[in-house]
Amino acid sequence: MSNPPMPANTRRLRLKSRLDALRARGLVVYLSFFVLVALAVGVAAFAFVQLAVPNTLTITAGPVDSSFYRTAERYKKILARDGVSLNILKSDGSPENLQRLMAAQPGADIGFVLGGELKDAKAPNLMSLGSINYQPLMIFYHGKVRHLLSEFAGARIDIGAPGSGTRTLALDMLKANGIEPKGAASFKEVDAKDPEKDLNENRLDVIFMMGDSTSSKLMRQLLRSPKIHLFNVAQADAYARRIGYLNKLVLPMGSLDLGKNLPAQELNLVAPMVELIARDSLHPALSDLLLEAAREVHSGPGLFKKRGEFPVPLEHEFRMSPDAARYYASGKTYLYRTFPFWLASLIARALAVLVPLALLLVPALRFAPTIYRWRIESRIHRWYKVLLDLERDASMAQTPQERADLLRHLDTIEASVNRIVIPASFGDMFYDLRGHVDFVRNRLTAEAPPMPESV
Repeated sequence: MSNPPMPANTRRLRLKSRLDALRARGLVVYLSFFVLVALAVGVAAFAFVQLAVPNTLTITAGPVDSSFYRTAERYKKILARDGVSLNILKSDGSPENLQRLMAAQPGADIGFVLGGELKDAKAPNLMSLGSINYQPLMIFYHGKVRHLLSEFAGARIDIGAPGSGTRTLALDMLKANGIEPKGAASFKEVDAKDPEKDLNENRLDVIFMMGDSTSSKLMRQLLRSPKIHLFNVAQADAYARRIGYLNKLVLPMGSLDLGKNLPAQELNLVAPMVELIARDSLHPALSDLLLEAAREVHSGPGLFKKRGEFPVPLEHEFRMSPDAARYYASGKTYLYRTFPFWLASLIARALAVLVPLALLLVPALRFAPTIYRWRIESRIHRWYKVLLDLERDASMAQTPQERADLLRHLDTIEASVNRIVIPASFGDMFYDLRGHVDFVRNRLTAEAPPMPESV
């Protein structure tokens, strides 16, 4: 049983919808292209901004006048030469610095931390930029000469303020000698405004001090006081082996004052190393700048170090930063060695965006000719579907009016085809299409029944 003929209005509507679909498809393609370009530009711009090197850093240091704070001030002057501002936060010392760096909401980007502070805690978000110095422990006392820390059992001992690295190390060393809180010794915190007076007037027997939380002026004052002694850690080698983060140091005779021969004999001291610790979000360019500053500040000779000994990439409790490891191995990157910091930063950001795009585009260019040819051919081939549908409709046309309608639609198709813009190299395909349009017209005309003659 044959299918009933399709009404003329239905065929016209169907053909019109196909033509509109072709035009709409082209519009969708172009709109999609512009949307993709806009997205690519937006992503590149976002990446460019995100990769920008920050021009501000925050360091957590120590009390004002402490060695940590003075070091931070020197860093600040050096970083300012490259347009980077360093904000310095006061703290009670190394433990508070570590707490700030470990906080979920970062209060600081970098800080000075003494060896031994981390203990059993975990800090996966922190990394070391290297060890920058020794921080010797100074133990001052009055009265007769003592040779062992165990001789201070029962003494009144100032172990440093809570939150200071001094307190942490003092407790570890005293514990190793059986001297602990709530024992025979009386532990006090630093609350005296004049420790020298407290020692001389017999209100204190022993004071533990380190540069992370004590001013160097006060320590020099105690070193020159005739009735106060600097404890000689005769068992320094044993302490360094038992407490893994300690190092043995030697203070040569007369090294503090040759004229007055201070100290009057060679003294042994113990000291943890100071590490420059950063959050793992620190930008690589700023890591290089900080290490340049550390090298300028710490590489010279000193009382307890040789020239060029610091900074050094010694990994202790914190993992070494990959950027710091690269710096110690090969120095600053080529860009930052060659160009000013601001320009190198700009070039690095541009490369960070452009290189990945190039890695994607270069392989894509291999397929560009094929894609281009497909795009041009698709402009032509899609019209063949319309012609085939029109021929199918023509085979079901029953009346002259229906064929006339199809011919008008064929004229519309031909007009649309004539507006196609293609390169001359694809001219043969274009003229083939026009020939096939004429072919369909000839079939429609040839199959039309003869019109009746007028009487």
